[in-house]
Amino acid sequence: MNRATSLRKAFFDSIHGMLPVDRLFDGVPDILFFVKDALGRYMAVNDTLATRCGLSGKEEAIGRSVEELYPPPLAGAFVLQDREILRSGHGIRDRLELHLYPGGRRGWCLTFKEPVRGKNGGIAGICGISRDLHPPGTQDGDFAALSAAIGHIHRHFDEALRLPALAGMAGLSVYQFDQRIRSLFHVTAGQYLVKVRIDAACKLLTGTREPIAQIALASGYSDQSAFSRQFKQAVGISPLAYRRKLGNG
Repeated sequence: MNRATSLRKAFFDSIHGMLPVDRLFDGVPDILFFVKDALGRYMAVNDTLATRCGLSGKEEAIGRSVEELYPPPLAGAFVLQDREILRSGHGIRDRLELHLYPGGRRGWCLTFKEPVRGKNGGIAGICGISRDLHPPGTQDGDFAALSAAIGHIHRHFDEALRLPALAGMAGLSVYQFDQRIRSLFHVTAGQYLVKVRIDAACKLLTGTREPIAQIALASGYSDQSAFSRQFKQAVGISPLAYRRKLGNG
């Protein structure tokens, strides 16, 4: 255990009860915050989530499931997403999806979720945020088309993906597709694809002992040297150094 890990562990072991993170997000009306246990029951939410789900207060959400708070089409997708995180131990980032907006209408958001681990190292639940999207000039139809293309990237990043095909999937030109990605993620479409692949590689480097060449293939690179160059450019160190630094060398 390195010094930073030891310092963090000592700090959190000294705290009694849960950090008041939900109150931190109460004053941010365009962000939903939540913590769920391994059974999918809400353990903490912010005021925004409670209000949009028609609750009188945050405490009314505690112990209830997604299916009890959200309508079926949305609830089913959230449950499947949570189960995959609990199974794999891998979080999600920048996931474009439908959510509830003020007044009960549906709108688009970017969701981030991470597994929460207990003191025994096992996955004890999930925490996350969903941020409303309001880019100028972007309509719900654009988001729906983008969501399909972005979902395809996250499911098939290990394959040979080409921007013209992804743009066509969204019903956009390559230029339009790139502009939409830039407005959401502040990177080009090509950079976003690299980000998804490097994120996947980081998880494999720290969570498995697979050879670097195999990780390169699993992350969408047919050539290990090309993978190593792009990884170092993005992360600042080589894949092997990254693995050793994280303690899995």
